[in-house]
Amino acid sequence: MTAGVVVMAYGTPGRLEDVEAFYTDVRRGRPPSAEQLEQLVARYRAIGGVSPLNERTAAQVAGLAAQLEARQPGGFAVAYGAKHAEPRIEQAVEALAGHGVDRLVGLVLAPHYARLSVGEYLERAATTARAAGLAFAGIEHWHDEPALVAVLAERVADERARLVAAVGEPVEVVVTAHSLPERIVSTGDPYPAQLAETARLVAAAAGLDHHGVAWQSAGRTADTWLGPDILEVLRTLAAQKVAGVVVCPAGFTSDHLEVCYDLDVEARALAERLGLGFARTASLNDEPRVLAALAARVADVAATLP
Repeated sequence: MTAGVVVMAYGTPGRLEDVEAFYTDVRRGRPPSAEQLEQLVARYRAIGGVSPLNERTAAQVAGLAAQLEARQPGGFAVAYGAKHAEPRIEQAVEALAGHGVDRLVGLVLAPHYARLSVGEYLERAATTARAAGLAFAGIEHWHDEPALVAVLAERVADERARLVAAVGEPVEVVVTAHSLPERIVSTGDPYPAQLAETARLVAAAAGLDHHGVAWQSAGRTADTWLGPDILEVLRTLAAQKVAGVVVCPAGFTSDHLEVCYDLDVEARALAERLGLGFARTASLNDEPRVLAALAARVADVAATLP
């Protein structure tokens, strides 16, 4: 029989005209103010009008499907579902059920588990799978996946070497992920600890003596969000007379607004104003080594399902 695989990601509007509906969905049905909408639209315009996320995610899904097919021809059916755009997570699960799969594995294209992020994706997939009578298992995290660590370490080492050649020492490395409300810490959520573990493993593999961890892209709400923010860290490093900084957005697996704007535009511009050399490691996107490792994890989980 064929196992279903629902691959999940955040989603993005495909056109500027779709930004308002997308933003409203992100805000759980509350439309943004005119000012909030214009600020977000301006960010999309700054990176060319649309995010590359849809294209990058499609390549990741296709790459994972190819890796699974190579492992077990005809053994897996793969579908993509987004949290905030079409096709939705629920639509993807229903499509797989209609395809006749006998069990379902959920994979979120984010390495670190948080109840407010990966947990919500998996719960939506699990609920729809149960309604369809399918056994379901989700991969909650892959933050310590050796292939992930190896690829990130290579990219950190390469970018650091280039930046050192351009601006000299010292050059710091800062590993980032999307911030979440600080209240998750009181519930024992593993998200901050998992990012710290990824950063430690990457730094060790890259041969770094020290590294930093920061957060980025915090939401504009009344909550206190995890910090320090990457912009705050850049100001601190500049005050310490550091020559440059390499940012490794390990919490993100593909190019999208939070990478292409928050780092490549906003953080880079601040670094230039502060006189800091700045570099950012390339996103994973459809890196074959990482997709092969994820395919192996999916196959292992599928084998445990009845």
